[in-house]
Amino acid sequence: MIKQFSYSKPQKVKSRKELDILFKNGKSFLIFPLKVFYFFADISGAEKVRCGVGVSKKHYAKAVDRNRIKRLLREGFRLNKAPLQETIQQKQLSFFILYIDKTMPENYAAVEDKMKQVVIKLNKRYTDEIAS
Repeated sequence: MIKQFSYSKPQKVKSRKELDILFKNGKSFLIFPLKVFYFFADISGAEKVRCGVGVSKKHYAKAVDRNRIKRLLREGFRLNKAPLQETIQQKQLSFFILYIDKTMPENYAAVEDKMKQVVIKLNKRYTDEIAS
């Protein structure tokens, strides 16, 4: 049984090698305050959608603040990833979300709204990728 709302280890982008490929060869777009780096690979692994999150230490010196924002981002992805998992079949999508705003998010609803926009845009980019 697949857990629809989980965010398990195979779904996380963590390896240095994968992150280097993502930042060097991947594409990006901005939905303020989120900058998204993504890469479609022909590799068919166990997980079709893999995500990572990050927050700048430069803007948030306190680890408490960085961790709070990362928790909000992961929760937003966890609850809104279903459309991506349904759409992406032929390739593997790896993406990394950076929070680039200098102010803390007001509440979870603001982050969730932006995350829904990210998912919609990634779906569109995937269909464009398959069409070409």
